[in-house]
Formats: sequence, C-alpha cells, structure tokens
Amino acid sequence: MVSDQMLQETALEVWKVASRSTAIKPALDRIAGIVSLRVPLEMVRLCEVDSRSGSVLTRGEWGRTGVKAPVTRHSPMARRGQRLFRSWIKANAISNSNDEAGAGLISALLGGPVDSNWFAFPVVGEQEIAAALLIRPVNSMRRGSPHLELLGALAEPFAVLLANNKRIVELETRQRAAEADKRTALTKLGREELAETIIGISGGLCAVMSRVDLIAGCDMPVLLLGETGSGKELIARAIHSRSPRAGGPFIRVNCGAIPSELVDSQLFGHERGAFTGATSTVRGWFERANDGTLLLDEVAELPLAAQVRLLRVLQEGSLERVGGERSIKVDVRIVAATHRDLPARVQAGRFREDLWYRIFSFPILLPPLRDRKGDLPVLASHFAERAARRFGLRYCAPTPQDLKLLAEYSWPGNIRELASVIDRAAILGDGERLAVAESLGTSTEQSAHRDTSSGDGEIAIPRIEPLDVAMRAHIERALMATSGRIEGPNGAARILRINPHTLRARMRKLGIEWTAFREGEGSRAIPACGRSEVRAWPATLSARRKQFSSSQ
Repeated sequence: MVSDQMLQETALEVWKVASRSTAIKPALDRIAGIVSLRVPLEMVRLCEVDSRSGSVLTRGEWGRTGVKAPVTRHSPMARRGQRLFRSWIKANAISNSNDEAGAGLISALLGGPVDSNWFAFPVVGEQEIAAALLIRPVNSMRRGSPHLELLGALAEPFAVLLANNKRIVELETRQRAAEADKRTALTKLGREELAETIIGISGGLCAVMSRVDLIAGCDMPVLLLGETGSGKELIARAIHSRSPRAGGPFIRVNCGAIPSELVDSQLFGHERGAFTGATSTVRGWFERANDGTLLLDEVAELPLAAQVRLLRVLQEGSLERVGGERSIKVDVRIVAATHRDLPARVQAGRFREDLWYRIFSFPILLPPLRDRKGDLPVLASHFAERAARRFGLRYCAPTPQDLKLLAEYSWPGNIRELASVIDRAAILGDGERLAVAESLGTSTEQSAHRDTSSGDGEIAIPRIEPLDVAMRAHIERALMATSGRIEGPNGAARILRINPHTLRARMRKLGIEWTAFREGEGSRAIPACGRSEVRAWPATLSARRKQFSSSQ
C-alpha cells in the first residue's frame, strides 16, 4: 500500500528532475525509474501533437527490459483521432484503453491497435504545448487507486519539462541565426571579428592610444576631434572596450542625421501619446546605453534646444522622456566626436558655451592620414586583404610603386577614402594586381596632360576640377581677400556679386568657416589638445568672442 507520505516524496523527486532538466529523454528515464520503484511500470511514452497538422511526435520513451515498444508514427492522425484528441485535451481527463473512446484515442496516439492496460494523461502547458503521457503499468488499476493518483500527478512536471526544452530549442535556434547573421556581416565587412583592428598603434596613432589608455578607466566625457574619415568611431570603441563599461552596450548616434523635430524623441525617448503617432512608450538612446557608452557623433550638428537638454543629462545624470513627468536616472559614459571647429561655432552662437566646457573635459585629436604616411603600407595591406575576403578575390599585396602613388596623394577623405580606393583597386585588378593608379585616377590624368609634341597626334586636355572644388577655392580666395567679412561694401559677397544669404548657404554646403579667415585666426586646423592648451582655451574663447562682437 502506498502511503500519502510516500506519494509526496515521490512527487517531490519527480518535480526536482523535471524543473532542473532541459533534455527530455534523460529526464524521462530518471522519472520513470523513480516512479517504477513505487508503481511497477512496463512502458512510458511522451507524445506531443502538432496543433496545426495533427502529427504525433514521440518526445521520449522508457520501457522495462524485454518489453516490446508499440507501433509509432509521425504522420498526421486521422480526422477522427484529431477530434478525439482536441476534445480530450479540452476536458483534461484521464483515459483508459478499457473505454471505447479511450481506446480510440490511445490507438490514434500510438498509431496502431493497443491492449487494454494503457492509461493516457493530458499534458497541457505554456507555449501551446499539447501532449499526452502514455503509461502501461504492470498490473491493472481502478479509478481512485493511489497508484493511479501518483501517475496522474506526473502530467504537470512533464508540462514544465516540455516548456523548458522548448525555450532551450528556441534560444539555440536564435543563437544559430545570430551567428549566421554575424558571419554574413563579417563577410560583407571583410573582417574576421566584429571589433575592427586599430592599425598604427606604434606609428601615427601612438600619441592617440596613449591618451586612450589614460582616460579609458575614468568616466570623464571624451571629445574626439579630427577630420571626417580619420577613425573617430574606431577610437571611441577602443575607449569603451578598455573601460569598466566594456560589458555594457556601445551605441553610436549620428546627431547630424536626426531631423531637428525628432532629436528629443530619439535621444531621450517619449511616452505614449506624447505626440501624433506616438502609439507606445519608446526608450531613447540614453536609456538604451545605460551602464555603457554613448557616442554622440557629429555633436556639433545638434540644435540649440537639444543642447540644453543634453547639458542637463550630463550634469544631473537624469532625463525626462518627451511627454513624461517622471525623472529617469541614467548612468552613461559620453564620447562626443566632431570634425567641426567648435570654438568658432561657440563664438557664432551655434553651439552652447556651457556644453562646450562640459564635453571638452578630455579632448583627443586624431591626426589626418596625410600626417600618418608611415602607416600607409600597413593600412594598404590590411585593406587589400579585407577586399580580397569581401569580393572573393586573390590577395594582392601593394607594390612599391603602388605605395609611392598612395604616399603622393593628399587623402582629403582620410582612412575612409583609402579603404574605398583599395577596394576599387582590388576590383579593377580582378585578383591579378592592385590597380592603384587607375583607382586614384592617376593614369587618366597623365594621359589627359600628355604633351602634344610627342607626335602621337593627341590634343592636350587640361585637368578640370569638380565644380564644388573650384567653387570652394574661389569663395576661400574671396574670404581671404576680405579677412572673412561677408557683407558690406568690402565683403566677399560684393566681390563675388552674390547675395550674402546665398553665399552663406553655399559656404555651409561646402563646409567653409568664415572665422578661419579672420586676421590672427591662423589656419582652420583643430588645435592640439595637451594640458597647457586646455588651460588656455577659455581665454582664447573670450578673445575670439570680443573680436566677433566688434566685427559685426
């Protein structure tokens, strides 16, 4: 006779196995072994039924030695069997093969005729689980028997076991899909790892990486200054990966690509109903980057209204979503980046001075590629190898002549332009060589400037600059002649015979800063950022502001 205490102990052991297991077959073997010590069993089978097709899938089976397993199949049940199963699951009742309906149900699940000693227990759980636990004990049982009560208590633990297994299978499927997407992305990018290699650590970027190592362990805001394409995002990722926040998210936001009316919503999030189209609450980039690093790329393009809210987040570490009233704490490391002359924008009133002082805590200046000519051989080889992987070509190393051509070029687009040139050279060379001359356009220019005295009958065609390049040079000459003045009788607009507003619009489009042509301003290059320069910048800003006021 099975006592209540024995039933409880057996049920507890079964629950421990079911809740701690994710693999069905080993768990079924252990559970059947535990139960068979109390109730002699011949066979246990766990069958899951697909709700759409009605197919029966045997998820696990246990049997005593020498016991022959019944017929099984994975094809869909007949319509009658599917109707019996649906009504049985809905009723959540125990079935026995002694009954006519029970015999039909168990026969449909096993796929063949059965004897009169089978019991079926419905297993219903989360994630649309519909299964049956089929048990054939050694001896016959009557309803109300303690043995039957113990067997009926197995349905719920098996539902938990199936749910655990389903979650694990889903996670493994997603992981495989993510790995496949990662491999595809790496193939397109021509990389072996997601983190791109920093080239020039011991060369042109030696000073930059020294400053990265100094600041990485601190939570101080960092301002990356440098021309477009010089690798500011790569350095920002290096700061993040070397910091205590490396385990957190790294999020890059291009401030110049966000429409002005959506900046607040994108950065700080919005509540449901905050504006037309806000159908749900959305977290902003600051909340998504919590406990990590947020790269504000092209921070100089932020509108003044967004700069005010950004300053508050930096100072107080809290924000309010658009349309919200609750203050939300965020713990984010800010790395800002720009290729603009921020001091000039501060003077012109296009960038807040208090925000400038806040993000200028630790500036890092990235040198342009033309000042890193020593890194060109390694960079060219790296991009040639990457291009070979991306385009399925044979790797061709750059020749000394190729490196000479690369060294003679000025690289206005910096590293980004070099990568494009090498990609183009690899495609033009078709895996046989790097067509660097053709990629740079050097061979075309040489043929265009060919001397007609050579007797080949060709007409010399002068080199024609792109319109934007020629227009930029012409405007810069006018600004240089007028010391940066735009309006007035001695302004550049009068010399160029153009409306001052039209001239300003073209200057913005071409990226021309009028402050660079003021007397005493020096070149447009972003100044070096050592400790002495940092201390001197407030006085420089005041002097520039006075000069700006007197000139207008």
